Amino acid sequence: MRIGELASRAGVSVRSLRYYEEQGLLTSTRSPSGQRHYTDNELERVAFIQRLYAAGLSSRMIVELLPCVESPSEQNSDEAFERLLQERDRISRHIEDLSQARDALDRLIDVNRTHRDQLTSARRRSRDQPEWTGSGRGVPANLLS
Repeated sequence: MRIGELASRAGVSVRSLRYYEEQGLLTSTRSPSGQRHYTDNELERVAFIQRLYAAGLSSRMIVELLPCVESPSEQNSDEAFERLLQERDRISRHIEDLSQARDALDRLIDVNRTHRDQLTSARRRSRDQPEWTGSGRGVPANLLS
């Protein structure tokens, strides 16, 4: 497939694919006229690269880790394996931080929802049974206090 089709199917820009090639993350074959051509395997690779970027890995880090991805059964360097472990641990910590932030937001939402529900109930009660003042101006007493 050509670069435009890969970009469309992968949900990325053509510019991103060219950048991936420049960084050594993606390869293509060239037609006699110089057009890039990709296989379906590159579609999966682009999705994988996107997930790693979303997890916060740099292109340099992804290049370092690709040998472990491409041939996991072959003996990879101890350094590459250690980098895999470090990145996994960093992502796990990030997930924990995100979970804590989500839990804090859930608590705030619950508090605000309860407060909002109480205000809504109070407003309904005041509309249904207004307490009129003796001032003759027609202002409910509960709005004056």
